[in-house]
Amino acid sequence: MKPLGIAGAWIRTPRIHPDVRGSFLEWFRGDELEAHLGYRPEVAQGNCSVSRRGVVRGIHYADVPPGQAKYVTCVSGSVMDVVVDLRAGSPTFGRWEAVTLDDQARQTVYLAEGLGHAFMALSDEATVLYLCSTSYNPDREHGIHPLDPSLGIAWPADAGIVMSERDSAAPSLADALARGLLPSLQACHDRARP
Repeated sequence: MKPLGIAGAWIRTPRIHPDVRGSFLEWFRGDELEAHLGYRPEVAQGNCSVSRRGVVRGIHYADVPPGQAKYVTCVSGSVMDVVVDLRAGSPTFGRWEAVTLDDQARQTVYLAEGLGHAFMALSDEATVLYLCSTSYNPDREHGIHPLDPSLGIAWPADAGIVMSERDSAAPSLADALARGLLPSLQACHDRARP
């Protein structure tokens, strides 16, 4: 695993074992994640999302506490996976980083509580699996508009963007900050495990 440019975000490139039957890999290792994070993250829910080309899902995040950490991979097709620092007071607040997740390299991304997550399907169809540290609770789930010009996320224009009504109606980063909807860096630090 190696850290991304936003504290609390990591990328993991698994060792793939190919043979005449196909291939095998370990897409999740709790002990490996624990070695890098200093604690073993809880897994409370697993999600599967199937999206057609151009679909953008996110930027989603949960209230902290308790927050919702995610461990994300693409098992079929290809996505542009985006991590956004939404922690008010963070030195990298508003910064985003994108990686390609696909069914060839089989990389995974881990993002800690307080970070926003989004992705765009780059292939005709893409299947994304993600493990979450807490279960879905609509009362504490939020979003930031993925096309917010202040973020300037470089979504591929050639795919055509398709979003849900919820994501289309999400506030800008500045509006969410002004309304006190974003987690604070301090709350995320307080939530950190020993």
